[in-house]
Amino acid sequence: MSDDPAMLRVGGQRPIMALLELLGRRWALRILWELRDGPLTSRALRAAAGGLAPSVLQARVNDLRGAQLLALRADGYGLTPLGRELLEVFTPMYMFSDRWAEAMPRDS
Repeated sequence: MSDDPAMLRVGGQRPIMALLELLGRRWALRILWELRDGPLTSRALRAAAGGLAPSVLQARVNDLRGAQLLALRADGYGLTPLGRELLEVFTPMYMFSDRWAEAMPRDS
């Protein structure tokens, strides 16, 4: 493999495109977000994420585990160091979302 970052590939794609595709899958971001404060069991994660179907949860968890963003631990599913790093990237977006919501017209 080349040391040139422009030549890096994940699943045949440039890393940014592979990551965006992964995070764009239904419930992927919500699952990562719900794990921000610590590990959750499968049942607790389902409840925190709004009661998504067990099969959908398992599919997303498998995707995120395969991407090394979360891991199954003795106390439930938790973020890996890469998963925590990814959530740190989302903190500015989370803060922006509050400012954006305030600028949006209010529902009647």
